[in-house]
Amino acid sequence: MAEENNQSTGGNDQAAGQQNQQQLQFALQRIYVKDISFEAPNSPAVFQQPFKPKVGLDLNTSSQQVGEGLYEVVVKVTAQVAHAESDSTSFLVEVEQAGLFRIGGLEGERLEHTLGAFCPNVLFPYARECIDSLVNRGGFPPLMLAPVNFEALYLQKKKRAAEGAAQQSGETTQ
Repeated sequence: MAEENNQSTGGNDQAAGQQNQQQLQFALQRIYVKDISFEAPNSPAVFQQPFKPKVGLDLNTSSQQVGEGLYEVVVKVTAQVAHAESDSTSFLVEVEQAGLFRIGGLEGERLEHTLGAFCPNVLFPYARECIDSLVNRGGFPPLMLAPVNFEALYLQKKKRAAEGAAQQSGETTQ
C-alpha cells in the first residue's frame, strides 16, 4: 500500500513537472534582415592610400510584442570606419538583424531578460556575418566583430535605469 502511495505521488509530481514544462515555450520562428546599409563616401580615393582603420561601433537592441506570445527582437549594429590619420570616413555599415520569437510561460522580469539578453545573443552572429559580407563586397578587408556579452549589457542597462530612478526620486524629495 505504501508503495502504491509513493508511486501515485511520484506520478502526480511528474505530471505537475510536465505541465510546467508545457507552459514554458520558446521557439525561434524566423531570422531576417530588417534594414541594411553600406556607404563608402570617399571611394575610390580611400583605396589609393594605406588602410589604417579607426573603428567606431554602436550597438542597440529593441523588442516589441507583435502578436499573442510573438515578439520581434532587433539587434542594430552600426560600424563607422575612418582612416586613422585623416579621419575621413572609409565606410559606414549598418545592419538591423531581427528575429521573431514565440515565447510563452514567461512574464515580467524573466520575459524582459529573455528579450533583452538571450534573444540578442541568438541574433548577433547573423548580424556579424552580414556586416562582414557587406564590408568585403565594398572592397575592404574583413571586419570581424568580436562576440558581445548581451547578458552583461542587459545587466548594465538595468543598473543604470535603477540608478536613474533612484536619482530622480532623490531630486523630487529635495
